[in-house]
Amino acid sequence: MLRHPAHIVALGGGAGLFPHAPGTAGTLIAFPLFWALESYCPVAVQIGFLAGGFLIGIWACGITGRALGVADHGAMVWDEVIAFALVLFFTPPGWKWKLGAFAAFRFFDIVKPPPIRYFDSKLKSGFGVMFDDLLAAGYTLIVLAVLRVAVV
Repeated sequence: MLRHPAHIVALGGGAGLFPHAPGTAGTLIAFPLFWALESYCPVAVQIGFLAGGFLIGIWACGITGRALGVADHGAMVWDEVIAFALVLFFTPPGWKWKLGAFAAFRFFDIVKPPPIRYFDSKLKSGFGVMFDDLLAAGYTLIVLAVLRVAVV
């Protein structure tokens, strides 16, 4: 992990090294990251961080995937961190919404319904690693929007 700065990023600072469910560990890392951003940064900085994090993820996951010999190695979790932090940015306040968002995101990230599975299988690059989780985030946000309308 320490051979290149890109590996530290791609592996979520080590969260991706969890022996069981590294993607879930990476998704959990998004909570304190988002809370810090939300507490100390204006909205424009939060959006800038998420956009920059996506771009850095393309670079980091590309380098790390090549080094590991697997384009989307399971230990690379920066894609989950950034995609779920984006979900949290749009999630209504309250722990029930956050928990529901977490469950929905993990579902879409694991099951990979169309077109996520298609892009996951076709895009073998740092962009591909980041993009399929961005799609899972989009599905999650759609589910949250539907639930919010149904609840209100």
